[in-house]
Amino acid sequence: MVFRNRLRWVPVMLLTIPKKHMTQAELWANMGHVGEIAVRMGQQHCPRGFRLLSNFGYEAMQSQEHGHVHVIGGTFLGEYA
Repeated sequence: MVFRNRLRWVPVMLLTIPKKHMTQAELWANMGHVGEIAVRMGQQHCPRGFRLLSNFGYEAMQSQEHGHVHVIGGTFLGEYA
């Protein structure tokens, strides 16, 4: 599943999540279809470039236990982004 993140730090911030509940570590160990969808959404919504990102744990600001991948872009993600 893919939906817009409620946070608006960049013009495009999508969340790509599996339907089956899993942790971040479980998701990244076998990205499968979620990875394919994340790349496709990045290419579609951010044709000039995008970043795939996941936070692991409290100190990395992970706010949801369900594994997910952020697709971020729509602006230059350089030194100060």
